[in-house]
Amino acid sequence: MPNAAGSRLLGLDAAATQRVMAVAQALDGGRAGEAGDLLVPLLQRHPGHAEVLRLHAGILSLFGAHDDAIAAMHQALARRPEDPLYHNTLGSILATAGRYDEAAEAFAQAARLKPDLAGAWYNLGVLLVRSMRNDEAAEALRKAVALEPGNFGARIQLADLLRAENHADAANAEYRAVLAQAPFAGMAWWGLADLRTHRFSESEVRELEAAANDPRASSRDAIATGFALARALDQHGRYAESLAAIERANVIARRHTQWDARGFSASVAAIESAFATVPASDGNLGKGIVFVASLPRSGSTLIEQILASHPQVEGAGELPDLPLVINEESRRRGAPLQQWAVGCGKDDWQRLGTRYIERTARWRQRRPVFVDKLPSNWYYVGAIRAMLPAARIILARRDPLETCFSCYRQMLENNEYTRTYPDLAAHWRDFDRIARGALAQHPTHVHECVHERLLADTETEIRRLLAACDLPFDPACLDFHRTERQVRSPSAMQVREPLQQDTRHSLRYGALLDPLRAELGLPPFAAT
Repeated sequence: MPNAAGSRLLGLDAAATQRVMAVAQALDGGRAGEAGDLLVPLLQRHPGHAEVLRLHAGILSLFGAHDDAIAAMHQALARRPEDPLYHNTLGSILATAGRYDEAAEAFAQAARLKPDLAGAWYNLGVLLVRSMRNDEAAEALRKAVALEPGNFGARIQLADLLRAENHADAANAEYRAVLAQAPFAGMAWWGLADLRTHRFSESEVRELEAAANDPRASSRDAIATGFALARALDQHGRYAESLAAIERANVIARRHTQWDARGFSASVAAIESAFATVPASDGNLGKGIVFVASLPRSGSTLIEQILASHPQVEGAGELPDLPLVINEESRRRGAPLQQWAVGCGKDDWQRLGTRYIERTARWRQRRPVFVDKLPSNWYYVGAIRAMLPAARIILARRDPLETCFSCYRQMLENNEYTRTYPDLAAHWRDFDRIARGALAQHPTHVHECVHERLLADTETEIRRLLAACDLPFDPACLDFHRTERQVRSPSAMQVREPLQQDTRHSLRYGALLDPLRAELGLPPFAAT
């Protein structure tokens, strides 16, 4: 679209144009407060100007006012319906609000309007990865890279997809190619660390230390580099330094987002209370669906890999569909789940269950059973039982110290409770309470798979797991590491190897982890 940038500013005088540019710079820098202050006089003088509305939408989105941001962006688009940048902005706002389907369509429309808009292809690729549409994502990302070879984000995402497809050498080469041009690219360093086939050399430790202090690095780069450095230091037995690197990375992360542990626990308690009075429906809706839920790093990817090795089962990965269906209903009702669940009738739950089944239909095209392995779905056990009464729910559990420590040392984006020991322990207790309640309330449809038991008596536990999913035993499940499929989780490389009998990391750190033990109510290391 020639002269599009200039046309967006038509109708503004020189002073207003300068202010628009200042607002845009503040937004690009993530300084929402500054951008908002600068925008106030523009909104007063030009409330209907498309570019002013677009910037206003971006600011609202940064402050979490998602509905208002989307409304403002639709107003802007009504004035410039053929502007690809506006559709791209709408996509970003919708994605932030968790409305992935609409976001994907907005990005796709931006790309249709301007096929050489690399940013739209990149955003579309990222969104499709999030939605587990990996083949489509790879195509979009390749277009982004072809249009903009210096788009390191797209190249790193492509490398992540190569890792998911078990092409470790190709992924390693792609991460290396990015680092050759941008040694401060934290996500490339973290990609190497998370391959788990790579051991960092002493010289690479020094490169990581330099990258962590590179002035060109963004906050996200610094966080990712910090976690990669911690992994490298761990490999060299420098455990205290490894913990210090994680702490520094988490300090940076907490400058941007704080976790409200008390508020989350209150929400969990409210949902638990609401579903204590919501009986599970009868019927076959949800038959052939297996949910695997847990805290991260608890063995859920291993469980999915075992199930996906069965000839009747498709491993779909971490699908966003269940929370998206619930969020859709919450928007429609103007209230959160815990408020509308009690008054929701059987027909309402059936409608929501049907909506989920429609959204996930593609996962039943090859096999009659599929696994939805989004870990945070433990939060929605009650809703699953009401919406999809024939579905099976597997709750993965691992030793609390190992779970929390593994979460702490893994770079888990959008899991802000992993930044401090107190928040991790509080989150563990929330999960534990919901898991115990679900097992007691729904013993025929909820099964607990304990990681340590699976390691100790693998065949027995796999037989129990398959029985809980109403599946016949198949010996292929014992050789799960031979199953070829895409795996997009931090455990992608691990589940392609035979089981290790001891996966504990905490022993190496000894008393260094006593503060975490104290938060979990466990005795200190010397007493164990």
